[in-house]
Amino acid sequence: MRRLLIASLILVSATAFGQTYRWVDSSGRTVFSDTPPPGKTQGVAKTEEAASSGDNLPFAVKRAMEKFPVTLYTDPENTNESKQARDLLNSRGIPFTEKVLKTAQDVEELKKLIGDSFVPTLKVGTQTSRGLNAAGYNNLLDLAGYPKTAPYGSKPAGGSGK
Repeated sequence: MRRLLIASLILVSATAFGQTYRWVDSSGRTVFSDTPPPGKTQGVAKTEEAASSGDNLPFAVKRAMEKFPVTLYTDPENTNESKQARDLLNSRGIPFTEKVLKTAQDVEELKKLIGDSFVPTLKVGTQTSRGLNAAGYNNLLDLAGYPKTAPYGSKPAGGSGK
């Protein structure tokens, strides 16, 4: 019985290094599958995806990241509210870029975006929320399709001071 269990685990772990196929079917729908398309389908993209590659984000998160990237604008002087904003994003498992306003050019960039240099400011896609506003942040993230809670094993993002 134990050998059967071990053999099953080996087979399951081998599928983590499987291939993913992407093609457009006859009705115009894009199909993603771990099995090859039927017949002689044209335009098939085949990729190797290893589970240990570090890119183990759920599909919904990857999709939201592509359409609605998240940037958190912070100020080195406003550490408490910036930390709370960062913690909110990390609690939901949101991959984000943190832009710390260090130079006059950084401040001007934020002024062009929202009209002033109020921090923290969250940008999700083209939408923004000024100040530490958990309800506003959550609303923007929900509308963009981000998860409400962090997936198991997710690592915190941001805090890099870019």
